[in-house]
Amino acid sequence: MKDINEIPRLLRWKEVAKIIPFSRSYVYDLINQGKFPRGQKMVRGGQAVGWWASDINDYMLALMESAEGADHE
Repeated sequence: MKDINEIPRLLRWKEVAKIIPFSRSYVYDLINQGKFPRGQKMVRGGQAVGWWASDINDYMLALMESAEGADHE
């Protein structure tokens, strides 16, 4: 069995909001522009949406790298 930290996780908005520095409406604008990972339906036919923790992690790492690159220019 995999370590519990290796199992893919879906994060609900409240968890995502604790990680990212943006408002919900801004995140949805970024999603519409293709600049932020799309949420995934948690249940087929349902309304609940979650974001893969790995997608949020990758997004934040890319944001950090672009900020660091901008600092060095």
